[in-house]
Amino acid sequence: MGENDGSEIIEHHVEEEMEKKCTRSHAASSSFLESVSPSDREGHSGTQSSHRLLAYSDALISIIATVMILPVAHTKMENNEELRESVQLLLTTKIAVYLMTFLIVTVAWAAHIRLFQVIVRIDDCLALLNLACMMLITFLPYTFSLMATFPEHFLGILLFCGCVMVMGVIQSVIVLYAFSRPFLLNEQIQISENQTYYKHHILKVIMRVPIMCFFASIFSFIFFQLSYVLLAIVIFLPYISRSLKWCRNKAIGQVEETPDSMLFYTYLPNEPLSKDRVEAFSDGVYAIVATLLILDICEDNVPDPTVVQKQFGGSLIAALQVYGPEYLAYFGSFATVGLLWFVHHSLFLHVTKTTRFMGLLNTFSLAFVGGLPLAYQLTHEFPHNSRNELEAIQISCVIIFFAGIFQLAIWVVALYNEQETLHPYVRYGGREHIFMLAKLSLYPCVALGTFFLTCILSKFSASIFHLMEITVPFAFLVLRLLVRVGLALLRLVFCPDRPDHRVIVEEGDDETRVPFNALVT
Repeated sequence: MGENDGSEIIEHHVEEEMEKKCTRSHAASSSFLESVSPSDREGHSGTQSSHRLLAYSDALISIIATVMILPVAHTKMENNEELRESVQLLLTTKIAVYLMTFLIVTVAWAAHIRLFQVIVRIDDCLALLNLACMMLITFLPYTFSLMATFPEHFLGILLFCGCVMVMGVIQSVIVLYAFSRPFLLNEQIQISENQTYYKHHILKVIMRVPIMCFFASIFSFIFFQLSYVLLAIVIFLPYISRSLKWCRNKAIGQVEETPDSMLFYTYLPNEPLSKDRVEAFSDGVYAIVATLLILDICEDNVPDPTVVQKQFGGSLIAALQVYGPEYLAYFGSFATVGLLWFVHHSLFLHVTKTTRFMGLLNTFSLAFVGGLPLAYQLTHEFPHNSRNELEAIQISCVIIFFAGIFQLAIWVVALYNEQETLHPYVRYGGREHIFMLAKLSLYPCVALGTFFLTCILSKFSASIFHLMEITVPFAFLVLRLLVRVGLALLRLVFCPDRPDHRVIVEEGDDETRVPFNALVT
């Protein structure tokens, strides 16, 4: 009875504290609204939510990040030129620059999302400033083309860094303008007494990347390799900052936080983005990659009417038969992009929350997905049964392997924090755990197996490779059956006398779960 009385007292105190907090928050909001001038209230009526602006910006940034592969995919190579040498001289540099710039664009996208978590309403001025920022982002693929074609020349680096620096200035103007009209900000900052601190904090975070790009542009005149190193550091800047903060706390002790720092979570660079934003950006990348595949067919595989008349006697069907390998390459590549999206969709369907590391791994996976147009272009670029064709298939396998293996890495990282990040039925012992693992492992295994086949079989052709891509969807259809058969064989081999384990419904858990150890031991 004493324990019950004690718990009731604790609950009563908690309720009182919550009521006091709500009262203080309501009072602060009321006092803030009373302090708003009539002109500000009139301006507030001319604002709107930032959701549509965010959706437009997400679509545009995902397009820009993806089309950066086009200068790499359209690298011209002669049929008699050794692809191994071409990779070393042309593709390697371009692919490295593409990966770096893709990741930098995703960093800019994440910063843009966090900025408009602070600014929840926009007016005409903010909309125009954001359009100016988007205009500079759309110019980045051209600067990337210069960097990829002339990696040792300072002009490409200078233009790229210049765009990023001007974007940083525009974003700083957006912050200053929004804080001058507080009704544009989210409610937590509106009622805060530390608006000046928040403004300075956001400006400091925004200007980190432009400052790094400023130094990179200076070093482009002196030692261009260091410029690329500084640009690469931009990608990992939040993680470097967090590591330095951890080292500082270990050396001098915990730094005292500001009074309402727990409320201010919206513009911390270490804070993971929401699952919905990650899914929306990822869907945009997959959709654009799938669309890019058809562009080459529309441009290069429509025969000229005079050629059809002279060479094929006016038979369009006979003229289109020449492009058969290109059509096969398109369908195979589209199947790969579509199924990688399907696996990504299945993965995030079971994810409840993303972490910082999961977001970084997802970005790496998307970067390799963006390289699939290059794989498509290479596999029908060279003559049948040539050494170049085999090496083009190997490059395609590497791209597909890393796109899939980073998806699998997201799953592995999620399992380490499964109580926070995963639904119960896909955790260790969940009824869908083994099936999800098999689904994520399928593409890396197929890509790795195909790579080794090209090393063993000299007659392995691009047509066989694309037919394998087209047949992979059927493997997904029978995957669940294959998993059940595999588990049954494991039980039969390792524990034939052990009875089947039935589904166990745990008390307090809405999901049915099977002990994971019972399935594999």
